[in-house]
Amino acid sequence: MTTVSAPPVAVPSLLVVLPAPPGAGTPPPDTMIAGLPLLRRIVLAAARAGFERILVHPRACPEPRLLEGTPAALVTAEPVTGPVARLVLLPANVLPQARWLRSLREMPLDRETLAVDSSVAAAMESAVAGELLRSVGEGPGAPDPITALARRLPRIARPGDPTGRFALEGAGDPKAAEEWLLRSLIKDTEGFMSRHVERRVSLALTRRLVTTRITPNAMTLVSLAMGLCGAPFFLSMDPLLQVAGSLLFLTHSILDGCDGELARLKFLESPTGARLDFWGDNLVHVAVFTCMAIGWSRDADATWPLVLGALAVTGTAASAFLVSRQSASAPTASAARLAEAVANRDFIYLVVFLACFGKAHWFLILVALGTPIFMMLVRWGAGRRRAA
Repeated sequence: MTTVSAPPVAVPSLLVVLPAPPGAGTPPPDTMIAGLPLLRRIVLAAARAGFERILVHPRACPEPRLLEGTPAALVTAEPVTGPVARLVLLPANVLPQARWLRSLREMPLDRETLAVDSSVAAAMESAVAGELLRSVGEGPGAPDPITALARRLPRIARPGDPTGRFALEGAGDPKAAEEWLLRSLIKDTEGFMSRHVERRVSLALTRRLVTTRITPNAMTLVSLAMGLCGAPFFLSMDPLLQVAGSLLFLTHSILDGCDGELARLKFLESPTGARLDFWGDNLVHVAVFTCMAIGWSRDADATWPLVLGALAVTGTAASAFLVSRQSASAPTASAARLAEAVANRDFIYLVVFLACFGKAHWFLILVALGTPIFMMLVRWGAGRRRAA
């Protein structure tokens, strides 16, 4: 990575990665954290947070290859000559979440006032960013920019979100930082069983997969294959076969968590990957419900189970289509909650329980009744938002 001189233009938001404070236990910038070097993870989180420009102090980046393929550049003598609407300074030993950096970028702040987080990160709006950054690039003897700014500008303490960043200060901190990253992948909106059972297994798998070349989309396809392989077991009323199918169904659900975890850890989220994951889940559900209906119909020697199956499949497909269209047209927090509601997989444990008695097909009754109600609630909520 070569040193880049920036053109004299205004930069709406700028993040500068400073050298880590001296200390015997401070890890180097190439320390691997969940499959990525520490410095690279900082830069990618800043890009995800929406910073228009990211600069790295040369002493914080002893190996320019760490920045290859990222939007970051090294600090030069005059990296910025135009005004900066928001400047954030971050030591290279602070591992951030993108949402925490976004809050520093967007928080209300008076001009020429310094906000200092307890992790020694600082945010400000200033017309003297060029002067500041020239002092940053002067060399090893240059004063600490955050300390220098605190002496000349009004300083306010911003506690921030303590869960949004992790300061690495000791030899054992890289492992603790990795644990912190993995815990952050658990969503508050997940079901009880998903949080306390599936996530424990999927995170253990993800910890090992994140250092490999396996992509999130590849995990989605593996999960899809596992779910489709489990569907034919529900053609039988034999409890052993139904339990085998339900366990494959549960394995599909666990592996399906790994693709999202890998995508977030490796900064590989994409609309294509999200669509593949969403429709793959629903394809597995449709296959399972179809096989349940056919098996029940053959066992009862009647056609009415096929009607239940048709209602379940139609309702599942229609709900997925409605949620995907609403998420695409209005990607709001409420649309995200709807998508998570459809993706909630705690119901799989009921299928496993019923399968122990050879009655997994009874679940079709709940699906046939529940999906129309869910669709009506979605339409009602959309109508209220349009009215508002």
